[in-house]
Amino acid sequence: MSLTLTSSTPAMRAATPADRATGAQSVLLQGRCTLVGAGPGDPELLTLKALRAIQSATVLLVDDLVSDDIVAMAAPGARVIHVGKRGGCKSTPQSFIERLMIMAVREGEHVVRLKGGDPFIFGRGGEEVEHLAQAGIHVDVVNGITAGLAGLTSLGVPLTHRAHAQGVVFITGHAKPGSPGPDWRTLAATAHSARLTLVIYMGVSSAGSIQDELLSGLPAATPIVVVQNASLPLQRHAVGTLATLRRTIADNGLGSPSIIVVGDVLQGLAAAASSAQPALEKAA
Repeated sequence: MSLTLTSSTPAMRAATPADRATGAQSVLLQGRCTLVGAGPGDPELLTLKALRAIQSATVLLVDDLVSDDIVAMAAPGARVIHVGKRGGCKSTPQSFIERLMIMAVREGEHVVRLKGGDPFIFGRGGEEVEHLAQAGIHVDVVNGITAGLAGLTSLGVPLTHRAHAQGVVFITGHAKPGSPGPDWRTLAATAHSARLTLVIYMGVSSAGSIQDELLSGLPAATPIVVVQNASLPLQRHAVGTLATLRRTIADNGLGSPSIIVVGDVLQGLAAAASSAQPALEKAA
């Protein structure tokens, strides 16, 4: 994977009469960089600001979870480079992506780093902003709708509710290598006492251990839902309880990318699923 930039890029402009008078042959122009949240996948959930950035980009560095329909919105002459990062699969090294961004900006390109969801919610956007700032490059950030919001909204369920949830916690179930990861037991106790909704990203592969730890502080009957491919036509979901989390995932064949939502805000969804089950069994 490589990006070859030449003097025909926007980085170089022809020498003007004033340049020639001073002996300058060309002038190097610094480009710019924008981190854009592509949302959960549905192109209609893009913000107008995100759309304008995508259409004005000369180079797009695209994550795996960005839909083809969104990438197709780029200008015909833009160079699209796929730099996939997905748990459990071969990924483009983060350091390589950052070097690529810096090189392209320094050669005058408008670089759009196109990320699924929101760049600042488990998108490594903070790391990229820090590294580009160290190279003297300012980065604009365009927010996107995160899957944890879109997935639940698609089911008609809020993340907060005055009667059920006074707040929400977005947390990753995939710890950085060498890190102990979240303290699920403390989180469970806090969620129970403070009435919080838990939205767990990248947690399918470790759902069993997460379930065991959360049961230390949350009731076994706490409702859960797992939503795969939020907002896309192939979205699927399954409802259960915290006591059945691992079985719910296995029985329904759910995999990544999925979010796991835990909390009493799901009581209405759980009740609807329970009432529908006898009818399905009778029909079978």
